[in-house]
Amino acid sequence: MEKQNFKGWLYLIPAILFLGAFMIYPLIDVFIYSFEEGYNSASQTYLGTGGYNYSYVLRDPYFLQALKNTFILVIITVPVSTILALLISIGLSSVKPLRNLFQTVYFLPYVTNTLAVGLVFMILFKKTPYSDGLVNLLINAFGGSSVDFIDGPYWAKMFVLCFYTVWVVMPFKILILTSALASVNQVYYNAARVDGTGSFRIFRKITVPMISPTIFYLVITGFIGAFKAYSDAVALFGTDLNAAEMNTIVGYVYDMLYGDSGGYPSYASAAAILLFAIVLTITCINLLVSRKHVHYTG
Repeated sequence: MEKQNFKGWLYLIPAILFLGAFMIYPLIDVFIYSFEEGYNSASQTYLGTGGYNYSYVLRDPYFLQALKNTFILVIITVPVSTILALLISIGLSSVKPLRNLFQTVYFLPYVTNTLAVGLVFMILFKKTPYSDGLVNLLINAFGGSSVDFIDGPYWAKMFVLCFYTVWVVMPFKILILTSALASVNQVYYNAARVDGTGSFRIFRKITVPMISPTIFYLVITGFIGAFKAYSDAVALFGTDLNAAEMNTIVGYVYDMLYGDSGGYPSYASAAAILLFAIVLTITCINLLVSRKHVHYTG
């Protein structure tokens, strides 16, 4: 047994070294940077240590705006995309003809370049001197007034960002949920139908509990992915996200390192650690909730 354990650890050494070099060490390094006040990148010196970097970041209006945008994005897109993906997956599972074709169509946005999808959304929503965009044409057709979704009011820009994010992430969730639904043992459905159980009750009492581990996985990864959002906003609103009031926490970290206000790795590190703490806290809460609502079979 001890020899087998030794072999197991021997096989794990490359992965442990990789994780240590590219995940553990950078995390520790960023944590140290976050407490070094007045850090100079050129000379790699600092004035002292303390919590000033965190105090500055938490009082920075740009960070607070990015924090607000990120939380709105997370709260809206994760449940909406998961519920829509579940409903579409159920529909795909019940359709026999052309099922593979529909699955391919729904998966296309996931394999399409993010910036290319963003360009399409700009064409659909952006007002120009020559056109108000296809979406505004539809709004006008129903008697509404045109809205500048890209350069207009905050709520309109947030709507487009949430819509875009849901559109991009939903295909992957559809693929995973469709596979999960196909793996559910049909014996449970047959027994429920024999007892005269209604479709909604079957969905609530059989389908959801049986695929709850998959739903939980998608919710966890959805939260983490939404908190790391940055390229989505850039694709829609350009690189100056602070001016558009559409920056995210990851975008704030990038700006502190490389943007027009860049050259402040200590502030960027503090913001990154705050993001890590937020994601870790929400993940732990989800893990606690999953103990009661996630049902594993085996």
